[in-house]
Formats: sequence, C-alpha cells, structure tokens
Amino acid sequence: MAVPVITIFGGSGFIGRYVVRRLAKQGWTIRVAVRDPERAKFLRPLGDVGQITPLAVPLQNADTVAAAIAGADAVINLVGLLYERGRQTFGAVHVDGAKAIAEAAAAAGIKTLVHVSAIGASTDAEADYARSKGYGERSVRAAVPDAVICRPSLVIGPEDDFFNRFALYARLFRWLPLIGGGHTRFQPVYVGDVAEAIVRALGDPAARGQTYELGGPTIYSFRELMELLLAETGRRGLLVPVPYWLAEILATFLEVLPVPPLTRDQVRLLLRDNVVSEGAQTLEDLGVTATAIEVVLPTYLERHRPGGRADRLKSA
Repeated sequence: MAVPVITIFGGSGFIGRYVVRRLAKQGWTIRVAVRDPERAKFLRPLGDVGQITPLAVPLQNADTVAAAIAGADAVINLVGLLYERGRQTFGAVHVDGAKAIAEAAAAAGIKTLVHVSAIGASTDAEADYARSKGYGERSVRAAVPDAVICRPSLVIGPEDDFFNRFALYARLFRWLPLIGGGHTRFQPVYVGDVAEAIVRALGDPAARGQTYELGGPTIYSFRELMELLLAETGRRGLLVPVPYWLAEILATFLEVLPVPPLTRDQVRLLLRDNVVSEGAQTLEDLGVTATAIEVVLPTYLERHRPGGRADRLKSA
C-alpha cells in the first residue's frame, strides 16, 4: 500500500507538534509547511529518517502553497496569529491564508482538509481576531465544502502561552490582573486532546463537512483560572480587578512591544465567554474523552514553584 502523504500548515506551532507526533506514529509522510523551516527541524526526530520534512511556504505565494500540497492525500491548516505585526495581519493569515490553502487543496482534488479555527469565530464578532477567523471559515467552506472545522477554546499544555505567561507574571510582580473583574468564562482544553481530535477527524467519514467545538470538561472564570494557577505554583499573588476601559488604555501602550502581553483586540475578545456552544458537536463526537486541566497543570507548572520541582516533591 502507498504511504499516505499529508501537508500541515503551521505544523511547528503549539498544537502542530502534537499532531505531527501522532501522525508520524500512524505512518504518514509529513510535509510541515512553515515560514521558517529551520525552526521546524526539531520535529524530524519525531518520525523515521525522511518521514517529516519542513518546507518554506509563504502563504502569500499561491504557487508555493500549491506545490506544498501537490500529491498530498490530506491537508491540515493550523496557522494562526495572536497579534498582528507588519504583513502578518489577521486578514492576511486567517482569511487570505486560509482561502489560499483551501483553494489549492480543492484544485488538487483533495477532499480531506481539517481547518483549525477558534471558539467565537464569527463574521460579525467585535474582535478583529474572532471576525477574521469567521471569514476564514467561510472561505474554507466555499472552496472545500467537506472540510472539517475545529474550534478550540483556550488550549493548554507544557508549551502554552497562557498559564506559563501568567505564572511568570506571578513570579515577577506578585500580582495578576483580572480584566473586567475576571468574569469571562473559558473552557480550557488539553493540547493532546485537540491533536487527537484533529487526527481522528482525518479518518472519520462522518466528520466530513462538520464543525466541532473543542473544550475541556469544566468551565472556569478567568478569576478561577488565576486562583488555580497560584495554588498549583504555590505562590501568593494579589488578584487585581482591571476595568475594561482601563485595560484598553494600557493595551494601547503594551501592544507596541515586540511580543505584546496585551492588545486592545484581546481586551475585546474578553468581552465574550469562550465556551462550547449549546448543541455544538464536541470532542466526544470524535471519540475523545476530555482531560481535566487539574491533571495536566502539575506536569509543567512545577518549574514555576518557589523551589521548582524539588518544592513539589517536598510537598507531595
């Protein structure tokens, strides 16, 4: 039997590395389409020699996108931005990039496409991020009607940019901001569960043309997540409510930093809960049992404890 080939756009990112590992174990030949292939070389040891190949693929170049997809049996789009910089805008990546990938897949006759979006994606969303995700989904559906769309809530795991970032703030500043009072609700989902859902969607005919909202087993307010963080890291931190209007003013200055800790668009995202919609198809519909974040957090937050892992062992 021929070895199946898959092209994964954004495969070197947080979710991508978990997807690549699973597909490598299943025997896929994997093309990892990224902006900088040098930064994707760490993926090669996850498979056999020659099984995983990083490729330089700028989404703005339709010919390069088409070449990366040519001869593939399936495509996954994991490309996404948390903030805009230069030519890397939400419109360029979430809308135009998603459209380019989907249209190239359609032109190549590929019907197996998994597109990763986000909970809250909507063409009439207030936040630019969520609105661009909504338009991206529309473009994907127009080009490949059978595409599977996965919308994760807050994705957590050892390399996440949420708990790790706030754990660092707790170490440096001894206080944590609660934007809007910390009432926004999230349904954090383990990155391994998201990756498993994506992989299962590839091989499930019943998933064709479906949209899945991926959330963990429990809904938490932002305040509750910060309290959980402090408890897990064994640190004392003051939780300081920050009104939305003040957060927007602060974000005006913070968003010009090379890696902004907060942007005005992210403040607008916090105006809406980030939880699975009532009646939506979920992880369970893909045969994945959601992992409690209380099981996952101790595996990587211990390094943020006052004594690191030794402190965890001492208190065990």
